Amino acid sequence: MAAPLRDQVREQTTTALKAGDAVRVGTLRLLTAAITNREKEIGHELDDDEVREVAAKEVKKRTEAIEAFAGAGRDELVEKESAEREILRPYAPAQLDDAAVAAIVDEVIAATGASGPGDLGKVMGQAMGRLKGQADGTAVQALVRERLGA
Repeated sequence: MAAPLRDQVREQTTTALKAGDAVRVGTLRLLTAAITNREKEIGHELDDDEVREVAAKEVKKRTEAIEAFAGAGRDELVEKESAEREILRPYAPAQLDDAAVAAIVDEVIAATGASGPGDLGKVMGQAMGRLKGQADGTAVQALVRERLGA
């Protein structure tokens, strides 16, 4: 059986430290801190799925920072955030492609009988429950609004 994901993060931090990979060490330490903070919030050690949720949030933070820095013309920071995001991606859940997300949204709309903008919350709740960590919520919401004519 493989070691828990949180232990793998710690082991890879040690490996990166020995290899002198400062960017990887720093990024994995930030992930470890985020995991520890989440454990303190909820009062128990995180399982692998919860660690993946934390990693997904960290990836999303990097993605948002990349967009902001790119808009401001800060190429060196875009490069740094991109490198960190790539280090974090293996710990986050795999992202579904647009077609798979659209298929799930369509299934949820059909299952709930949603027919207009007033059903947005109902559809979003169920869709995000099924897509947890596998799709960006903002993109899902835009798709649901489009499908419901909102």
